[in-house]
Amino acid sequence: MTPAETVEFCRTRGIGIIDLKFTDLPGTLQHLSIPLSELTEKNLSDGYGFDGSSIRGFKSIEESDMLLIPDTATA
Repeated sequence: MTPAETVEFCRTRGIGIIDLKFTDLPGTLQHLSIPLSELTEKNLSDGYGFDGSSIRGFKSIEESDMLLIPDTATA
């Protein structure tokens, strides 16, 4: 799906929360939940900011700003 198709799919089906899943470096499943109001084509292309220091093996607190960019082809 393209970002536009992903947004349309979620809106027409009344989906309220989107759960973006990824793994940390040791392979543990992590996720970032976002409300439908934050699901836009721009955000899907540019990514969602999160605190990388909260994820084991990612970044130290001093450089923890990270982006999670969804792969809409797997939606």
